Amino acid sequence: MIQTLLISGALLAVGMVLLLVKVLGRKDGTFSSQHIHDSKAMKERGIHCVMDQDREMRNQKRLEIKD
Repeated sequence: MIQTLLISGALLAVGMVLLLVKVLGRKDGTFSSQHIHDSKAMKERGIHCVMDQDREMRNQKRLEIKD
């Protein structure tokens, strides 16, 4: 039991150190955005954030009802 906790703690510590190295190695100290709307490849494929897609669909439905 103790050995498992020590191994888990060591793995977590190694992970935190690696994240720290990555942040310190960055020019501005931040990670790149992981949002879909910030991805060039997703924009080229026409893929949007699910919130944007939902908003577009709701607007289309609202316009269809008014006809």
